Amino acid sequence: MDNMDLTCGHFVNPFTDIGFKIIFGQPASKELLITLLNELLAGEHRIENLIFLDKENHSDSMADAGIIYDLYCLTDTGEYIIVEMQNRFHSSFLDRTLFYMCRAIGRQVENLREKRRKERELQTGKPETEEDFLLSEPMQENYGSRYKLSTVYGIFLMNFREPGLEEKFRTDTVIADRESGKVVNPHFRQIFLQFPYFTKELKDCETLYDKLIYTLKNMQHWNRMPDALKEQVFSRLEELAAVANLSLEDRIAYDKALDRYRVSRIVEEDAREAGWKKGLAEGRAEGRAEGLAEGQAKEKVAIARNLKSLGLSTAQIAQATGLTEEEVESTVNN
Repeated sequence: MDNMDLTCGHFVNPFTDIGFKIIFGQPASKELLITLLNELLAGEHRIENLIFLDKENHSDSMADAGIIYDLYCLTDTGEYIIVEMQNRFHSSFLDRTLFYMCRAIGRQVENLREKRRKERELQTGKPETEEDFLLSEPMQENYGSRYKLSTVYGIFLMNFREPGLEEKFRTDTVIADRESGKVVNPHFRQIFLQFPYFTKELKDCETLYDKLIYTLKNMQHWNRMPDALKEQVFSRLEELAAVANLSLEDRIAYDKALDRYRVSRIVEEDAREAGWKKGLAEGRAEGRAEGLAEGQAKEKVAIARNLKSLGLSTAQIAQATGLTEEEVESTVNN
């Protein structure tokens, strides 16, 4: 294990649940999140404003396990965005992200009135009472229009390699025609970011997008922001993510989260080392068995050749050595 993984730097570790929410999930960090999302969606969509939706209102229960998004946002143009930081691999991870997306899409129809009220609140900048909203609510729409969806983006930041994805940093998924690749429905969009595959050094990061990803991957080891990160967003990040600037409540929560992160990394490394030692032992045993078998085979060949030189028949040599007659013929003639 890289010893740097367990050190505590000047900045919070974004791969902990509390660290991630400190950086991106509080009102003061909204601009940071908008910047990151706009870099991820560059050329596709631009966000000017968003609000954080109450995660408790969008949680679900599956086998008594709470299904809660790390961040759930609504943009000023009506898109819903799920952002999750996943630190460790678990089975069926891709299925879980699909579940998140489907539930977010389904709720648009189930809670159509709440959806419209939130959208109007975001656009006007002020909350509406239920009475105000009902007075401004349009007449009943036709059946089909209630299924008109807003786009749901799922952004999944992963501190592990997912076997179900290609071995690369970024994977973008859409609903598309299998043959032509043409997008069939633009309202379902997933972006998977596998951080172990991001290997650029800071000197190779030319875009703001690369610099943000590089910073998220490495900042927990730093005592200050590198001089090369001159953009204003990094000054804001430096202020928000400094451990020394945390409130007492956040610091206690962060210390606990960091302890969990460290323990999980130690457990993973111990399991990896145990697997390596087991594989090494099995390999040595297999090698010894293969070496013994090879030595015995060579011994049989030498004996067969000696017996042939003494004038024994092929059948007699086969009976004496345990070789087949074909093996004897092949051995003594080569």
